[in-house]
Amino acid sequence: MAIVHVGSCKLVLALLLVSALQVFVVTATEFTVGGEDGWGVRRSNRDRDVYNDWASRNRFKVDDTIHFKYQKDSVMVVTSEEYDKCRSSHPLFYSNNGDTAFKLDRPGLFYFISGVTGHCERGEKMIIKVLETEETPPPQSANDNSTKTSQSSPTLFPVYSLASAVALVTVSFLARLFLF
Repeated sequence: MAIVHVGSCKLVLALLLVSALQVFVVTATEFTVGGEDGWGVRRSNRDRDVYNDWASRNRFKVDDTIHFKYQKDSVMVVTSEEYDKCRSSHPLFYSNNGDTAFKLDRPGLFYFISGVTGHCERGEKMIIKVLETEETPPPQSANDNSTKTSQSSPTLFPVYSLASAVALVTVSFLARLFLF
């Protein structure tokens, strides 16, 4: 009877250990810009702010991915000045392949516009604010807000907190006590 009890304890502790480790991993999120309608000029003038409205309803964090789906169009990451002017001769990022994934690699503001003449003026533009996290180092200067960009798929990254560390130490202690 004691063998079954020790085996049950080992199983319970193993499950607790796996559960505690899951606290340490948070997956990045992939957002599809504009939802089902994707990235493109809207037919109605009342939809001019559709992308900024969409962005304001979401919370973006470092390592999230923004997915643009479009036809006969393009997407550019630009500076705030270029965003205001609705044009850029030297965008920080440019894609026109119809299926673009852009990784939000830092906290701060990202400015997106269409590269097709006239589309930005008709509302095809968006500002995304990426929230700071405890693990993200502070920006080096105010000019860093739009200098780095990259393109990749969502990734996993570790998140550590005091509660998570205490849980892991407790489970580790109990595992050693009962398993060894």
